[in-house]
Amino acid sequence: MKSNRRVFLMQVATASGAIALAGTAQAQAMVVETDAQAAALGYKADATKVDKTKFPKFAAGQNCANCTLYQGKAGAAAGVCPIFAGKQVAAKGWCNSYVKKA
Repeated sequence: MKSNRRVFLMQVATASGAIALAGTAQAQAMVVETDAQAAALGYKADATKVDKTKFPKFAAGQNCANCTLYQGKAGAAAGVCPIFAGKQVAAKGWCNSYVKKA
């Protein structure tokens, strides 16, 4: 009986670790410009490609890396944004929810 309990506990520990890793991998997914929410917000992975006639509030120098909502580390190529829950945005990207960091 003790060996069955031991095997069961080892399986539970392994499964828990796998679930944790799967959650981390999912959180690392990048936002795709064609996603419905990204398209609605005018998200571009490269801010230089923003349609300035469609988004007149866009100004040169604006990008995700200098947005208040961006949670990536300084110098990182991508980081998490709460607008796109569970996904990362490009640091040099832009969307219509941009708010300049203070």
